[in-house]
Amino acid sequence: MIARTQHPVEGESLQNQLPSWQEELSRAIRQPRELLEALQLPAELLDGMNQGDQLFPLRVPYPYLSRIEPGNPQDPLLLQVLPSLQETRQVPGYLTDPLQEQQAIAHPGVLHKYHGRVLLIVSGACAINCRYCFRRHFPYDDNNLSTQEWEQALAYLAQDSSIDEVILSGGDPLAVNDKRLLWLINRLEAIPHLQRLRIHTRLPIVIPQRITPELLQGLQQSRLQKVMVVHVNHAQELDTPVRQALKQVQEAGVTLLNQAVLLRNVNDDTDTLTKLSKQLFSAGVLPYYLHLLDPVQGAAHFDVPHAEAVALVKGLLELLPGYLVPKLVREDPGHPSKSPLL
Repeated sequence: MIARTQHPVEGESLQNQLPSWQEELSRAIRQPRELLEALQLPAELLDGMNQGDQLFPLRVPYPYLSRIEPGNPQDPLLLQVLPSLQETRQVPGYLTDPLQEQQAIAHPGVLHKYHGRVLLIVSGACAINCRYCFRRHFPYDDNNLSTQEWEQALAYLAQDSSIDEVILSGGDPLAVNDKRLLWLINRLEAIPHLQRLRIHTRLPIVIPQRITPELLQGLQQSRLQKVMVVHVNHAQELDTPVRQALKQVQEAGVTLLNQAVLLRNVNDDTDTLTKLSKQLFSAGVLPYYLHLLDPVQGAAHFDVPHAEAVALVKGLLELLPGYLVPKLVREDPGHPSKSPLL
């Protein structure tokens, strides 16, 4: 049986009832056989899972696992995390660095791809390993900064007054502890020309306990305009603890946006995408981007062709008000922005 996360009682905090986010990280499922047993899945999946796991390790925390339907190999949340034999296929055009990010590294841990914005690789760790991850081959060990290297990265930001927004990314920036994260935010606040702080994270969706009182207080007190971009691909990911965590973030003065990836057999139909947009908005999150799959090696089986993606979004325009229709985009290496496709 799955060790299901109990929903919080109304009026009580997540932290008072659930294991800490660090505890959930430490006990996350990492073995294919363990995942099969927990979800009562067919044993014949094991060989393919083992081969996919060798290329990109399995990692699924229990709060996310609790939203997956046991015994259903086609569950849309399961498909996002299930290692498979398809990952071993060599498909032309699918690369280890599909966005050519190595060329954008201005300093260890610093990606400077767009005008006015700089991305900091805060952590190479993630709470969950999504099988379509465009950074599944990223050399995080080369971008794991010491304190001295962080000082150099901050100096890079300070000397360029054209930069007014910093994006915290990874891995997942919320994989570091509050003390370290708030130290970094405080240092960013001290750079006068920085105006906005953007945090790209999946952790509040995977382990909602990550939204701690300390983190909320630090965000609320920051002078920077704050945006948190979460990553939800399917409405099934938005259970009660996740909604409560997102509400707390919003109440701390943080604008919430969502980036989804269009994935074959996960969310590649108008009904699923319509429900996702409505459920996001009811949770205080504005649908922002719907990304075409980045052509990363090992993820070709998730691809939805350009023409089909455009047709899906045209269908959304007929079913939803404009503010609930995410922008369909593709990221092209070397381009000065995302490329809109509609």
